[in-house]
Amino acid sequence: MGHNLIAEKRSRPVAVQILLRFRNPLILLLLAASAVAGLTGDLRSFVVTFVMVLLSVGLDFTQEHRAGQAAERLRRSAVTRASVMRDGRLCEIGAPDIVPGDLVMLCAGDLVPADGLLIEARDLFANQALLTGEPYPVEKGPLAAGEGPGGTQGPLSADRREVLLMGCSITSGQGHLMIVNTGARTVLGQIGASLQRDPSPSAFEQGTRAFGMLILRLALIMVLFVILVDAWRGRPWLESFLFSVALAVGLTPELLPMVVSVTLSRGAMRLSRKKVLVKRLAAIHDLGSMDVLCTDKTGTLTEARIRLQQHVDVGGLGSPRVLAMAHLNSRFQSGLKSPMDEAIEGAVAAEAPDPMLSGDWRKLDEVPFDFERRRVSTLVTRGTAAPLLIVKGAFESILAAVGRVEDGGPANIQPLDEARRAAVQARCEALGEDGLRVLGIAWKELASERTSAEKGDERDLILAGLLVFQDPPKQSARAALRALDERGVAIKVLTGDDTRVARHVCREIGLAVEGVTTGAELQLLDDAALDAVVERNTVYCRVTPAQKDRIILSLKRRKHTVGFMGDGINDASALHSADVGISVDTAVDVAKEAADL
Repeated sequence: MGHNLIAEKRSRPVAVQILLRFRNPLILLLLAASAVAGLTGDLRSFVVTFVMVLLSVGLDFTQEHRAGQAAERLRRSAVTRASVMRDGRLCEIGAPDIVPGDLVMLCAGDLVPADGLLIEARDLFANQALLTGEPYPVEKGPLAAGEGPGGTQGPLSADRREVLLMGCSITSGQGHLMIVNTGARTVLGQIGASLQRDPSPSAFEQGTRAFGMLILRLALIMVLFVILVDAWRGRPWLESFLFSVALAVGLTPELLPMVVSVTLSRGAMRLSRKKVLVKRLAAIHDLGSMDVLCTDKTGTLTEARIRLQQHVDVGGLGSPRVLAMAHLNSRFQSGLKSPMDEAIEGAVAAEAPDPMLSGDWRKLDEVPFDFERRRVSTLVTRGTAAPLLIVKGAFESILAAVGRVEDGGPANIQPLDEARRAAVQARCEALGEDGLRVLGIAWKELASERTSAEKGDERDLILAGLLVFQDPPKQSARAALRALDERGVAIKVLTGDDTRVARHVCREIGLAVEGVTTGAELQLLDDAALDAVVERNTVYCRVTPAQKDRIILSLKRRKHTVGFMGDGINDASALHSADVGISVDTAVDVAKEAADL
């Protein structure tokens, strides 16, 4: 029991957290100078210096103490229940009680409780957006004999068709998942573990430490120099020592820690008026000195909300009729609605209703989606009209099932000859190269006595048009990136999404792409090779959370002050490692808690 828990981050006692803030060399020097002043009877210097140090440390601690525990948020987000086959019977248990080897039954609406391999699947689609950044559901299924790696060979990754990872959700279909990794061994667990480690020192912390060491060295040199000179001149040792200590105390900027803390606190207050929450005071300085900003794509550069961009006929002209048919198909299909179905409903609500939607439509039957056909059909009718079979699916699948096409509307039906087929194919492929998702809409009338539909009816269909979907860029992204560029901040995009989609988004927001590296290519690079690549390339696609972390650390090794902006669970580790982690109001809790701003 308890095997499938993501370890909670162990919080240090408050006293330990406060003591750790005295590690700064400048603070140590001030405390030493204060102690010497007290021992020599200079109580005023002792009290002033000691109070300034306490106020600085206390203000810094108070500002940051309320920062949440990211690993704890992650642990809570993963708790769920699952249906598991044990001892030959199906039982429901808590996700923390799942162990490797369990067979979990999954259906639409379920959260995947641990990492595993699909043994059996039927029409199963999973939403992996929080882990990969892909906004569209991904089809999953077991590998056929002799296909791919098979078994548990190689790391379990979201790219593998037969793999489901903890934290993903099932949007449609059902399947049987054999659990391979649980708890800290899952991909989600590894992200949680990365949040438990102490982050590497930020640029501000390195700068203040270096300045403190400089002051400390100067003070020591001054003390030794004065003692040696006075010894050479024959002065008393005690008098020489007290004089050198006085010089060291005078050289030390007692108010500097306090000035820094107060200044950063005022900066945090000014940012709060602009609705920016500062969780780590030093992040304000790091934000100002940032020269590289790495950003996720989905939810940061884009809205992370699928939108129907076009509904056109085969000639590329806008067609309300195509949208109306898509609406009828989505409205009457069973199961959970996909993001694309929701986008269709949103487009219908935003536009003037098409005459086709008037009347009392009712559903007669449905041919559900499956992997082989990659389309869904609904049989609908209204009044005494003949039943209408409306088919929606991947454009390749729809093209394979159509024999005729609407030419300007349903009144002019023409054969889909090779020229028309090639033109439609080329248009769809061009849209795909632009990172857009394309679905086809087709239909045909069945005999008036028909009340049911079957797969065999999906032939000699009439192609009505195309639906084009996009995860649109945020309207503010282009202006923000232009402002960053004017300030000398280089932009790098780190995403788990496809290369074509990432390139298209970069074009839309005006970001010049100087080079692209995929996660598979990154896997082959050692740290030295990555340090050479990371300077020149702009976009990194199909990267895992661990690879995002590697890129951040590589840039820091190159002496850059690195910011990272993200909103998903897969961004938490990189947010933790960056000099300044930035999240957005629409982010998941884990990303918000891991961020500095």
